[in-house]
Amino acid sequence: MTSDLSISVLLVEDDRDLAASVAEYLLYENIRCDHAYNGLTGFTLAKENHYDVILLDLMLPKIDGFTVCEKLRKDGSDTPILMLTAKDTLEDKETGFNSGTDDYLVKPFAMKELTLRIKALSKRRSGQSKKLMVEDLVYDIENQHVTRSSQVIELNRLNLKLLELLMRRSPQIVYREEIEECLWPDDAPESNNLKVQLYQLRQKIDKPFESKLIETVVGHGVRIKSKE
Repeated sequence: MTSDLSISVLLVEDDRDLAASVAEYLLYENIRCDHAYNGLTGFTLAKENHYDVILLDLMLPKIDGFTVCEKLRKDGSDTPILMLTAKDTLEDKETGFNSGTDDYLVKPFAMKELTLRIKALSKRRSGQSKKLMVEDLVYDIENQHVTRSSQVIELNRLNLKLLELLMRRSPQIVYREEIEECLWPDDAPESNNLKVQLYQLRQKIDKPFESKLIETVVGHGVRIKSKE
């Protein structure tokens, strides 16, 4: 069994037997797998949650895989997409890549190959996401440059780490324990340390602007919300 505990995938597949087999194998590999049986539900889950990789069938009820992929890319999603399909013509593959997919796996496939491709796509993403955007908030990670409504925002090192975590997971809630582990991996923080960091971030990101992005969900954690 592998130790890829941090990898989470969304499987959009209407073949329930195949979906169950994939989910069971990925669980054995310690890869968390959410599942949708149609394109509309898959699109909604992909928009509302953070996934490292999306596994997307082409022939889906309600919305086909090509359209789901295209809509996600138009909405700004950079989550790697691996298309799973029995359609293996060059034209189909070209359509898939043109709609924004990152990889293509033809059915039937070996579960081991699927796992290897998921890991490769997950690692590739970690090096690709150099610029994060939520509403009018933009974080250029490579240059550590933050703007909102084109206004430059100066943040300290911990503020930047917190902002990156929240933006990568937006609009999902990030739990307090996870934030503290990200900001202070070696030492347990004092009880008010996180409160201080959130206050500082709100002062810079939200206070000067009419719409507020940072939201505390009482009893759960914090998120950067969007209008969608």
